[in-house]
Parts: sequence; structure tokens; C-alpha cells
Amino acid sequence: MKKTIWIAAGFILYATLISWYLFIGADTSIPVQYQGTEADPSVFMSERQLELSHDFSRIKQWLYFLSVPFEWMIYLVVLGIGLSKWFRNRAMEITRFSVIHNAVYVVLLSLIAFILSFPIDYYSYTVSLDYNISVQPFTSWMKDNIISFWINTLFLFVIVQVLYWLMKKSERRWWFYGWLLSIPFTLFIYFIQPIWIDPLYNDFYRLEDKMLEEKILALADKADIPADRVYEVNMSEKTNALNAYVNGIGSNLRIVLWDTTLKNLSDKEVLFVMAHEMGHFVKHHLVWNLVGSIVASFLGLWIGAKLYAAMIKRWGERWGVKKPTDIAALPALLLIFSLLSFAASPVENAISRQAERSADQYAIEMTQDPEAAVGSFQQLAVSGLSEVHPPFLVKLFLYGHPTMLERITYLDQWERTDPINSEAEKEKE
Repeated sequence: MKKTIWIAAGFILYATLISWYLFIGADTSIPVQYQGTEADPSVFMSERQLELSHDFSRIKQWLYFLSVPFEWMIYLVVLGIGLSKWFRNRAMEITRFSVIHNAVYVVLLSLIAFILSFPIDYYSYTVSLDYNISVQPFTSWMKDNIISFWINTLFLFVIVQVLYWLMKKSERRWWFYGWLLSIPFTLFIYFIQPIWIDPLYNDFYRLEDKMLEEKILALADKADIPADRVYEVNMSEKTNALNAYVNGIGSNLRIVLWDTTLKNLSDKEVLFVMAHEMGHFVKHHLVWNLVGSIVASFLGLWIGAKLYAAMIKRWGERWGVKKPTDIAALPALLLIFSLLSFAASPVENAISRQAERSADQYAIEMTQDPEAAVGSFQQLAVSGLSEVHPPFLVKLFLYGHPTMLERITYLDQWERTDPINSEAEKEKE
């Protein structure tokens, strides 16, 4: 109980400090040299939109920075008060088969984490509703959450079953064998997501605007992307935000546009957005992302295995955990992986921002239309109430894309330095 009180006190102190930073301490004003330019939100947002963007961004960022350590706290409390041990004992009473023990335990642990995290998730949902970013009815939102719960629980069970079986076979090298098995598993997820997982949440259908589809497919052909159709997804029943993407590998490759993007952007702006997404394919960012995931999983499992063994040795008896292969130790393993993922996120985001900048560069060179490019970024910021110049910690931990300030100023610099545009300006003079 004393440990639980200390954990709660530490969380409250952290929440106080991060709240001060986000709501008072962080400076998000536009640098003087960019004020009045196309990157200045006061140029393309109304005063009301600026106010909403600031408030919405702050609340969503605050919720993220609270939810991550809250997850850690759940794992620690479940271990500390003996709930994990209780879950294990109840699972063992059902049957003598260990695979059923693990399945029951994973469901119970996932359920308690889902229930305890629900207030934060629900508040985040209501904030999106209040700021008119989300238009999704509660029943639809709850349905998506339940689908995610069972998909995540199923994947967790498979991973846990494999890892704990490997631990029993090789206490020292289980992490390495687990990493080898994770490679085909990761490839499998990349392959099935576009055709099996994504449709569980939304309806996909062929783009209705045939003229626009022809233009997009012409871009794809120019980029040597093997696509014969463009998919539209009905996101307008859930959100007002905009998005588009190219995902999948091999024959499962899909070019996808949210219907909100089609409704809010001009054809030229849509073509720039699609050229950006195609840039990821052309520059092999999808492949490098896959390679990066494999490398990251190697490091994560290697470091995680060492920390896991040390934690069980230090606190296992207090938690009622008999040995590393005891399923009751799972919260400790999940805590370690969550901590490592959070610690690695600034590096992952920095790499991602470089890839996104490269895709922006590819898109503008392909379309040669800086006006449409700037317009698309401005509309993306308005529709999602995105902050153009976020606080440093927010960019570090949350931004896998360059900030809108960086993206628009890059386009402005490109327009001034591109040889074709420079020649055109000389002719005008």
C-alpha cells in the first residue's frame, strides 16, 4: 500500500509539471521572421480558429503525456497489490492446459487496463467532439474500441504464448529466438492490414470521381507504382480531419483517400497530397520502416530481456512471481517494453520527420505546384486544428511529421530557389 501511495504521488507531481509546461511554460509563438508569411496561422486561420487550435492541441497533448505514465502505473499497481498473482491463480483453476491459462490471464489483464484507461480515452473522445474534429456517435466509437480491444488482445496472446514458450526452452536466448519469429510476423501484419484489419473499422470503395482517379493513377504510373485503382474511405461519418495514404506490400498495395480530403481540397491539392504519399513508396520508406521495425525489435527485446530478468530477481518474490516464465510477471514485461518504446520515440520521430520531408520534396518536384502544396498544408492545419509551431517536447515525442511551420516555409524556400520558378519570375519582370 505504501508503494502504491508513492506511485500515485509521483504521478500527481509529474502531471503538475507537465501541465505547467504545456499550458504556461511552453512558447509556441511564431518566430518574427515568419510572421505575416504563408506559414503564419493568423494569415489562413480566423481568430476563433486560432483560439480553438491552441486549446484543442493543448488538451490533446496533455492527455497523451498523462496516458503514457498512467499505463505504467496500471502495470505497477497490478503487480504491487497482488492482482496479477490473483489473475494467474484464477486462470489455473479453470483447466490444466497452460495455453488456456495464458489466454484467460491475457484477457483479464487487458480488460482491467481497458477499464482503468477508459475515462482518459472517453474524455479524449469528448474533447474531439466538442472541438468538432470528431463527429462519430458514441456507439460507433465504442464499437471501434471493442474491435481494437479484441484485436490487440488476440495479438498480445499470440506474442505472450510464443515468448513464454521460448523462455521455457531457453532462459538466456528466448529474446533472440523471439526476434527471429517477429520478422515473418511483422511482414504478415504489413501484408494483411490493408485487406483484413482496416476494413473492420471503415468501408472502402473505389474512388467515385473517375477523372480525379485517372489523374492520381497517372501520377502513380509516372512514379512506377503498380496500382490500377484508388480507394476512398468514408471517414466523414467519424471525423472532419483530412488524410490519405499508400500502404501494404506486394499485391496488397493500396492508394487510399479519406472522403473528407476529397471534400475539402481542390484536385490540385489532392494531387500534391497523393504525390507525397507516393513519395514514401518511391523512396522505399515503407521498406525502410519495416527494416527499422525489425532493428528496433531486436534492440528492444535484447534490452528488455536483461531488464526483465533483473526485475524478477529484485521484486519477483514480493509480487508473488515464481520465475520469469510465470505468466503473472507479464505486467513487468509490458512495462519494460512500454518504457523502451517511449524512450525511443524521439529517435523514431526524428527519422520519420526526415522521411516526411523527403516525401514533401518528392511531391513538390513531381507536381511543380507550390500554391497547391501550401494550400493543402494550410487546410490540413485548419481541418484538424493542428498547432503550426508546437512546444519542443511535443514535437520531440509526438511529431512524426515536420511541423506545419517547417513544411510551409520549406515550400516557400523551394519556390524561391527552384530553377524553373526562378526563370519564370525573371520572365515576368
